[in-house]
Amino acid sequence: MNERVYKKIDLHLHTTSSDGTDTMEELLDIVREKGFDLFSVTDHDAVKGGILMPDLLRKGDPAFIRGIEFSCRDSGGKYHILGYGYDPELAGIRTVVSKGHKLRMEKTAARIRYLEKEYGMEFDEEEVREVLSQDNPGKPHIARMMIRHGYAPTISEAINKYINGKKFPDLFLPPEVAVQAILKGGGIPVLAHPAYGSGDELILGEELDARVRKLMGYGLQGLEGFYSGYSDKIRNEILSLAEKYDLYVTAGSDYHGSNKLVMIGDTELDDAADGPEGLQRFLRDVRIISK
Repeated sequence: MNERVYKKIDLHLHTTSSDGTDTMEELLDIVREKGFDLFSVTDHDAVKGGILMPDLLRKGDPAFIRGIEFSCRDSGGKYHILGYGYDPELAGIRTVVSKGHKLRMEKTAARIRYLEKEYGMEFDEEEVREVLSQDNPGKPHIARMMIRHGYAPTISEAINKYINGKKFPDLFLPPEVAVQAILKGGGIPVLAHPAYGSGDELILGEELDARVRKLMGYGLQGLEGFYSGYSDKIRNEILSLAEKYDLYVTAGSDYHGSNKLVMIGDTELDDAADGPEGLQRFLRDVRIISK
């Protein structure tokens, strides 16, 4: 059980190991500079941050939680499942990470082919290889390539107007697979930004309640109760659900560096030490690494 008091936290951060723009070292410098007490790297379909970051920590640095984010879908829609405090060496999680990575690579290549065929966009073979050589390439990598050619003015427009036109009804990771992988890895599975579905979809009320119950049936243990962009109504509803079902609560900004207009630490949580009981239990029970 963790006894240390954590006040300033951000448990949803991305690096260049997926679709962020900061390296591990750069991100660590930022959390040091900003005075965080606790942080987590939650790259998509990747445990690289969980493996590398502990070796970068020095005495007196912010404490660290190994994290990951799986992009999932089923007949009920889209889900992002966060995993915290797992053992990256356990086969249970490594197998699903490999599967998620394979799906991500297939989608990235298919999206580039789609842009070329559907819109006549032309990309150099070398820059396509560069995108596909990334650890876990995503939509922002393609968007930046489009911007360099003048096909779109911003990352947001590139994704929403063009890249999202390519659908993948058969290429997805089911949420139950992600949840079970995190559990088998000794971690805590948490539903990221629960009220947000595909695109601009907003999920509240009975629909949100039903989604949470379904995921709990697979083993879900927590909800991201504090998040950049939540209104008071959304936050209160999610926190009420966490209390209703005795779930853990987490707080994260979903920071991606310059790929998103989200500032690190923008969780709408002023002081984790004064947070709800679900957050306090999470901070007591999750595996935390500190030097």
